[in-house]
Parts: sequence; C-alpha cells; structure tokens
Amino acid sequence: MDRVTALQNQLLNHLAAEAETIGKISPLNLYHPIEYTLNMGGKRLRPLMVLLANELFGGKAEDVMNGALAIEIFHNFTLLHDDIMDKAEVRRNKPAVHKQYNENIAILSGDAMSIMAYRYLLKTKAAKLPEIISLFTETAIEVCEGQQYDMDFEERQDVSVEEYLKMIRLKTAVLLACSFKMGALAANASEHDAENIYQFGINLGLAFQLQDDLLDVYADPEKFGKRIGGDIVANKKTFLLITALKRANEYEKTQLNDWLQKSYFDEPAKIAAVKAIYESTGVREICEAAIKTYYDKALFSLTNIEVEPTKKQNLLFLAKSIMGREH
Repeated sequence: MDRVTALQNQLLNHLAAEAETIGKISPLNLYHPIEYTLNMGGKRLRPLMVLLANELFGGKAEDVMNGALAIEIFHNFTLLHDDIMDKAEVRRNKPAVHKQYNENIAILSGDAMSIMAYRYLLKTKAAKLPEIISLFTETAIEVCEGQQYDMDFEERQDVSVEEYLKMIRLKTAVLLACSFKMGALAANASEHDAENIYQFGINLGLAFQLQDDLLDVYADPEKFGKRIGGDIVANKKTFLLITALKRANEYEKTQLNDWLQKSYFDEPAKIAAVKAIYESTGVREICEAAIKTYYDKALFSLTNIEVEPTKKQNLLFLAKSIMGREH
C-alpha cells in the first residue's frame, strides 16, 4: 500500500544516511563493518513495524524514527553474531561480516552495535520512554536466551516441539512484538491496545519463524538469499526435524539419527536424504498448518485493538506480505 511504501522509503533514506555517518567514525575497523552490515539490504521489517504501530495510534514517524533505527541496529547485531556462531559464510547474498573482515572485528563491531542501539533509543521522543527502554531491555535479554536455547538444542536429540516453540518465541517473535509495542507506546496507546499489538507480534513472529524453517528446505535459493538446506547441514532442531523424528518409523529414525551424528558427510546427499524423510512423514503439511494457526491468532489480536478497522489496513498488508514472502 502507498503509505507502507512511503514509510519504508523514509526509513531507508534515514538508515542510509546514518550508515554513511557511522562508516566515517574512527576507528574505521570498528565502524566500517557496521556500515557494511547496515547496507547489506533486507526488508527492514522490524523498524517498519515500529513506524506502522506508532502511526496506527496517531504518532508521527519523525518522533519514533530513532527507536526504529535502534530496533534495526540491534537486529543486525544479532545476525552478525549468529553468523559467527553458525559459521555461516553468506548473509543476503553477500559475505557475512566475519568473512568480509575477520571474526575478531565482527565480534567487536557487533558489541558496538548492541550498545549503539541504546544510543538511538534514548533519542526517541516519547512520554513513555522509560517504559520503552524497559521493554527493549527485557527483549534484548530474551533474544540472547533464545539464542542460547538454540545452541543447546544442537547437542540434544530429545528436543520437544513445545521447547522449540519457546525458543523461537524468544529468539525471533519477541523482537517483532517489541517493535510493534514500542511504536504503540511512543504514541501513548492504552495498556489494552499495547498488549494486543504485542500479541499480534508474538504470533506473527512464530508464524514467520516456522515459515523460515519451511523456506530453508523448500524455497527458491535465488530468492531466499541463503543456501537451501543450511539448517539440515547444521543439525538445527527446527520444527520440521523435531516433528519428523517424532513421526518417523524405526528405519527413518535410524537414518535421521545417523545423519545427525556424522561429522563428515556430503552436504547435498545429507540434504536430499533428510528432505526425503520430511516428505514421507508429512511434516511439510504439519508445519504449514502450524503457520496458519499462529497467523490466525495474530489476526485475532489485531481485531481486538480498539482502533477503527480501516486504520489497521497497513498492518494487515504488512502481515500478509510477510507470510507471502519467498525470501
């Protein structure tokens, strides 16, 4: 929709200007990688969520733009460190920061980004700024908790679907929810509406991450921006793998566990073998059904926000765009 596009362009222009400024700060080896990271692309969904939620409740984009940048900078910090931990070489079809520079630089630049996010957040013009800072701080801790659960799961073969959903809620969904609620709080939304838009973000985030699991196996690699099957190669305990282990017959379960325990293997062969078991156990359809369940819950929370339905169209458009994505 036109308004979403206008806000997105305003955000992109502001982000580009800030990235250029950051890239000129000394020491350059600390700040150049941050500029590189912020210019790598992406749809900038989370900062856009801040702006859209703020506008839903009558706020002005310029008042909350720095809060939106704080969210984007923090999100990119997590991606920078995730790529190091996951040994991922590519991000958005470009060399990951630790490959473009080196791991030590990437770690320190990521640290700086996590702190820089607060610098931008403190510039947000809002009467409820203390509440916003508290929300952001709690969210930042939760994201770290989610990442630790994700790493812990790599060493376990008994991860349940419930544990996995808790992990992705922390690692992915809470930051989307925080983005929406931050925008709402900056516009002085009621506690009722702020909570509903938070739940809208939580359930949209769960649907979003489950779809990401699905896309990692079934997406067009040119559109996805990452190699297909990366989660399989890394033994990531995704919804697909956990459900397949639960539904597999003894032969399939033995095959899966054998692939999970191998230290050396042919990557295409592993991806093909695991994908074949996913097909035979029907986990793709189960995952698609779970995505729909959480998406429907998100829409229900959006319905409960006490704002004229016509004013919610931009958020609805964004939600539909996210769930219709191929990358």
